[in-house]
Amino acid sequence: MLTRRVFLQGAAAAPALAVGTAFARDAATSKLKSLTGGAKPISVEELRSRIEKAQGLMAQRKVAALLIESGTSLEYFTGIRWRRSERTTLAIIPASGAVMVVTPAFEEPSVRETLQVGGDVTPWDEHENPFEKIVQGLKARGIDSGVLAAESTIRFFIVAGVRQASSAYEIVPADAIVRACRLIKSPAELALMQLANDITIAGLRHVHSQVAVGMSASDISALMDRTTLALGGSPGGFSLVLLNEASAYPHGSVKPQSVREGSVILMDCGCAVHGYESDISRTWVHGQANARQRKVWNTVKRGQELALETAKLDAPVGAIDDAVRKYYETEGWGPGYHLPGLSHRTGHGIGMDGHEPPYLVHADTTPLQAGMCFSDEPGIYIPGEFGIRLEDCWHMTASGPKLFTPLAKSPEEPI
Repeated sequence: MLTRRVFLQGAAAAPALAVGTAFARDAATSKLKSLTGGAKPISVEELRSRIEKAQGLMAQRKVAALLIESGTSLEYFTGIRWRRSERTTLAIIPASGAVMVVTPAFEEPSVRETLQVGGDVTPWDEHENPFEKIVQGLKARGIDSGVLAAESTIRFFIVAGVRQASSAYEIVPADAIVRACRLIKSPAELALMQLANDITIAGLRHVHSQVAVGMSASDISALMDRTTLALGGSPGGFSLVLLNEASAYPHGSVKPQSVREGSVILMDCGCAVHGYESDISRTWVHGQANARQRKVWNTVKRGQELALETAKLDAPVGAIDDAVRKYYETEGWGPGYHLPGLSHRTGHGIGMDGHEPPYLVHADTTPLQAGMCFSDEPGIYIPGEFGIRLEDCWHMTASGPKLFTPLAKSPEEPI
């Protein structure tokens, strides 16, 4: 009963303290400066070169046109930034000739604002069938039949609608075309990714210095969101915060947690700069790490190092995951993907999407090439106790992997 009474007294006193502390944190955050003043978006010339490359690949594969719905691939090729809804907006990139975009009539002015590569915008009114407009656009370009390649994230109702509007076309996946363009990042893309990573690591450094006993996961996450915006990251970044036992579950738990002495704090955060993503995780202990926490933390750091040491040009990217997992098994984790241990892949491709191919996962045979970008995040998770995840992004060069951010040093110096 005494413990309960003390707890309730502490809880009653907390709001006043929290208000003052939160004010101080916001004051510190307001002094941060944007890091994106010199950021240069992808040029129109680079967008057009992407279309030319895709058209060359289409010609090789005897594909008449590429169909791309709203999303990152649409932005990648045309510059159009548009959200998905039940109303179809779709670009047609023919094997030769200009791009055509089909979009709702009342959205046409907005879509044109970010269309940077020229071409036609074909509107459809609410009472019209957009799929008939797509077929009409194909025929206007002399594509009366043949093979259409659909970008991998296009929704089924659009593919079905085109098929219903005309049976003259065979629709196949466009992965071989789109991936061949997007896998290798240009210097301009790498520069934007570097800026995004600079923002996230600076944000984590700032938030790490502000975390205090009693803060909830949502308190820390909100602080990271405000910090990211202040540093110039785009709205809509992510800030996953896992405390205590919740850190043992890679994407968290619904059970409320708060910071206490000895808490494991796992933050997984990212943002975008002109459409290009960052993804960084840091884990530390509030106060003094115990021997078990420190041992697991050091094992994960060694896993990160081993992933980078294994990254060799032309080697299958899945070999990186295999090497880390083999080491973990010698340390008593696993085997394989079993818990306690590493239940997810060692890393994922990253660029305009936070997760994109190829993947650092067993059996991915994609040859590692200069310009490919990945996360490096071989966490260890112990259900019922805690988890440790350290994550940094890197890109392959002719001389080996290059990190966007330095690896964490220790539980005491995680940033």
